[in-house]
Amino acid sequence: MAYEPQPNLFNLLGFVIWGDFADITMYRSHHGKVVWFKKTWPDKPASPKQLAWREHWKTAAAAWKAASAATRQQWDLATRRASLSLHGYDLWMHWQLTGDDQAIETLERQTHTELLPP
Repeated sequence: MAYEPQPNLFNLLGFVIWGDFADITMYRSHHGKVVWFKKTWPDKPASPKQLAWREHWKTAAAAWKAASAATRQQWDLATRRASLSLHGYDLWMHWQLTGDDQAIETLERQTHTELLPP
């Protein structure tokens, strides 16, 4: 069960603790409160579908890393010009994982960028 303690309990010299801390996970909620709960661990091995998706994510991330600096800049530029609340990497991952070429073509047209390979 998640618990929301007083927000100032986890402040230390102006820093707020969040993430995993020992066996507890903490984060700041949309309401500004620190939420914490006991970390849970899987009780069985990953399914074949989970393993396939993990591999898909790894492949997409490796493709981003292998892309040229100019390509990565175009994806970042497109997100800034479109005022998207994500970065070029996030948009790249969306495209790699969904294969939604139409959405990327629309974004290219709207932002005057070159994202998809010719």
